[in-house]
Amino acid sequence: MEIGNKKVVSLTYELRENDANGELIQKVEKDMPFVYLFGIGGLLPKFENSLAGLKTGNVFKFSLTPDEAYGNFDENAIISLPKSVFEVDGKIEEGLLTLGNQITMEDNHGNPMDGIVLEVTDKDVKMDFNHPLAGLDLHFSGEILEVREATDEELQHGHVHGAHGHHH
Repeated sequence: MEIGNKKVVSLTYELRENDANGELIQKVEKDMPFVYLFGIGGLLPKFENSLAGLKTGNVFKFSLTPDEAYGNFDENAIISLPKSVFEVDGKIEEGLLTLGNQITMEDNHGNPMDGIVLEVTDKDVKMDFNHPLAGLDLHFSGEILEVREATDEELQHGHVHGAHGHHH
């Protein structure tokens, strides 16, 4: 069975920076494979397009440019916020403003956005709202473990159920 719309795909992969010899960013192995519903728009389009038509047992290798992945690094996404933004009932949660900590915040429209704490001063907090992989060329290599038809329930819910999928 080929990977295509309304199919559930189970795969392993290594994600490396730049090329096959680059720094390892993430590794997904057979004991905890990546399982997803193909074609619902939840993944990077070029990632899905690179897997379309593959079958169980096929291996793959492809690269994504920053434009095809998470965009270029944007200096304007690094901003300073007043410390008061982080207060709840006049207090800042202990450990929240730790360097390197990822904090989920909301933009002006209520959309969630993750930022990394870069610097903390007496009055301000400098945060980076770029995606952690922004500006990087990404190289994927892996193997297709299984391709199957999605169930009606999975299609209605828009995600995979069962082992390594979503549980209700």
